[in-house]
Amino acid sequence: MEINEILNQIDRGSLTLPVFQRGYVWNRSQVRRLMGSLYRKHPIGSLLTWETKTEGVSYRGEGPIQAGTVRLLLDGQQRITSLYGIKRGKPPPFFEGNPHAFTGLYFNVRSEAFQFHAPVTMRQEPGWFSVTELMESGLEKYITIISQDPDLKDNFAAYINRLNRVYSIGEIDLHVEEVSGEDMTVETVVDIFNEVNSGGTKLSQGDLALAKICASWPEARDEMNTRLGHWRNAGFNFSLEWLLRCVNSLATGQARYQALDNVGTQEIEDGLHRAERHVNYLLNLTSSRLGLDHQRVLGSPYSFPLMARYLNNRGGTLSDPRERDRLLFWYIHTMLWGRYSAGTEGRLNQDLEAINEGNEGLQRLIDSLRSDRGDLNIAPQDFDDWRVSARFYPLLYMMTRVNHSLDWDTGIELSQHTLGRFSSLHLHHIFPKSLLYKHGYQIREVNALANFTFLTQDTNLKISNRDPSEYIPEIAEKQPGALESHWIPMDPELWKMENYPQFLQARWQLLAQAANQFLNVLLEGPAPEVEIPETVTPQPSQPLGSIKSTDEEDLLLDANIWVVEQGLPEGEMGYQLVDEQTEKLIAILDLAWPDGLQQGLSEPVALLIDEEIEVERLAIRAGFQPYTSVDSLKQYVKREILASSIAV
Repeated sequence: MEINEILNQIDRGSLTLPVFQRGYVWNRSQVRRLMGSLYRKHPIGSLLTWETKTEGVSYRGEGPIQAGTVRLLLDGQQRITSLYGIKRGKPPPFFEGNPHAFTGLYFNVRSEAFQFHAPVTMRQEPGWFSVTELMESGLEKYITIISQDPDLKDNFAAYINRLNRVYSIGEIDLHVEEVSGEDMTVETVVDIFNEVNSGGTKLSQGDLALAKICASWPEARDEMNTRLGHWRNAGFNFSLEWLLRCVNSLATGQARYQALDNVGTQEIEDGLHRAERHVNYLLNLTSSRLGLDHQRVLGSPYSFPLMARYLNNRGGTLSDPRERDRLLFWYIHTMLWGRYSAGTEGRLNQDLEAINEGNEGLQRLIDSLRSDRGDLNIAPQDFDDWRVSARFYPLLYMMTRVNHSLDWDTGIELSQHTLGRFSSLHLHHIFPKSLLYKHGYQIREVNALANFTFLTQDTNLKISNRDPSEYIPEIAEKQPGALESHWIPMDPELWKMENYPQFLQARWQLLAQAANQFLNVLLEGPAPEVEIPETVTPQPSQPLGSIKSTDEEDLLLDANIWVVEQGLPEGEMGYQLVDEQTEKLIAILDLAWPDGLQQGLSEPVALLIDEEIEVERLAIRAGFQPYTSVDSLKQYVKREILASSIAV
């Protein structure tokens, strides 16, 4: 079947997605590779559809659906969604995901490359054309454009032929396999889907459980997404699978999804309502008592299904402050030691059983952690990490919030009560990056966790990249006690650049001592009264962009090291992009060279991995040329930087 006809069937409502299909998950690199394969007439695989009666069918989206029978796309969603978005210039009716993954695709008639819109590069290099505009309008206007362009007209025939190959992608035939018959239940079809799609995005047990739920309650996915959207607006980005874990723990008291097989629709709905209420309480609790007020510092999200069940067993509230603090003590340790980072379902089921038996469930949870660890004390060397995504980063943020740390310029307390949620606490490098690099320190040392602290935006900008041996004495005189409240070693010898490693070790000691003291208060008391709101209030959004995982951080580090090996300067990981007019932090660029890879000679460059299109736009507006993959950055370095250096 021609691609054009497949897309037309989507518009007519004769082809759509079954409700159990997960959302669109492809990134821009995958979209570019798909278009490159189709352009070169390489095979991209067949499609699999399920023909079934329209009556009673559960399908994705709110688009029209054909009467009588309808085809549900089982295998090929990512490919067909990408093609629909590129050719139509908008997502299909059943779409759920990030539309920026396929919007803004361009084709270069000279290099025959597909690339997403990059204004700076495309202004400098002729021959870039919008793929969507080409597919919508046809070749006629491009014949005129190329024939009149002095950079392109000499190869008129070849370039028009290349554009025609792009335009003709819609005429390519894809093989479509079909399953049908009255014996095809949702469970059977999902099994078929998993068999044929074992190399792709295979349905997980959570997907299968949701598919079964949606078969009897078609609105379930939308209802869950509504709750997720509310939490997203408050700064917490949870997944559908995570919410289903919470619902499962409340409806069945178990972690394994098979427990939902015999649970009725009404019980699932009730579990979702309770999950919403209990998660709201827990988010407000961790924010109010611990200062963990957004996703980046929350940590251990899979502790929430357990805590929601514990809360449910207590009637929905924790009226005893001692019990509340001991639960938070357990939660912090699950975050620090990665309780649910591996074997999530088994560990969670074990802990659910512990709290479902009698009245000593919380003590059993703590004892289990202590048994696994042998010791729940924090050692100084636990702070020996360099990643912003490290487990101890949220602990450092929490300690700043709850231990009444003082701002170094104003002397105000950096508590959530004083600043309010999303109060723009900025990450500050005590020893500035630029100075550390000049003194020969490497990236892991420069970005050591013990070199971080949190200050207000204004103070961070005022200190800038000053030498700590100069600015720290000024702070000590101006704001007595402020440095100590951030666990800064007060020996002036440790403020010197050459003694940076000794500074880090001394601060490890202070941080570990403070962390253990606070955790002991949570465990043993006294426990202060804290007002816990019932609902999570939407808040102003945080800066866009972030380094999301240790895997991503390692990828960025490898890219940075590669650049340095080419004899070029190190980039800044987690570069804070500040609006020059408002002086507000507006975005975090994964890896950036604000002065260019040839300082003063080339444009600012940023590497952005799986970020929203708005992050790219903000980077471009600030004068950066963004690259969205390590390969594209390397190509730029080889083509534009190294080649020009050799030429000179």
